[in-house]
Amino acid sequence: MSTTDDLSWFKSSYSGGEGDNCIEVAVRPDAVHVRDSKDTGLRPFAVTPDAWSTFTAYASGS
Repeated sequence: MSTTDDLSWFKSSYSGGEGDNCIEVAVRPDAVHVRDSKDTGLRPFAVTPDAWSTFTAYASGS
């Protein structure tokens, strides 16, 4: 498993300009890592790409 230093993080496109209520994700072939953009010192969690796809489809209402 990668350390958080090895990951390329991307902020959610739904992020507000003030930086509140945001997440960042780092996508790898084996996992999607998710963290709080306001406190990047907290340990991120990881889910499978299939689980992330299911979540984003549900969240978008598709």
